[in-house]
Amino acid sequence: MEPLLTAAATWLDAVGIGPWARGSAMVYPVANTLHLLGLVMLVGGIGVVDLRVVGLWRALPTAELSRALTPVAITGLLMMVASGTILFAADGEALASSDLFARKLVVIGLALVNAAAFQWLWRKRVADWTDQAPTGARAMAALSLGLWLTAGTLGRWIPYS
Repeated sequence: MEPLLTAAATWLDAVGIGPWARGSAMVYPVANTLHLLGLVMLVGGIGVVDLRVVGLWRALPTAELSRALTPVAITGLLMMVASGTILFAADGEALASSDLFARKLVVIGLALVNAAAFQWLWRKRVADWTDQAPTGARAMAALSLGLWLTAGTLGRWIPYS
């Protein structure tokens, strides 16, 4: 993965994003703040839906909760992609060789595959879950929560590695 990340860092430098991110005293802290806000929106939104699917708050309708909070989670994810690109551009060379950063990207990939599979398998049946979701859906929701929390944790650990 390192050659691909090194190439991405080189490209971000060539198009001017890397120098811009490194050249301003405000770009990195603002991007970092937006990245954290995106994480809160992502895990806060999808985490509540995941917890409901797992079995908490059974009085709340799963479909309506998902309809309300999934857009919040998607917005958070998009914020993280945009701000994460800036954060990576600011320190791409070091991050390209970071084992924790590579693991974080793999975990994010797995979380996205899990989310897509969940939508494909269960989206049309969520409205039928008045009390408890099927075992497979509960397992995927628990996996989702664990993967997103792991990605966030790995991201927070990168500066200390």
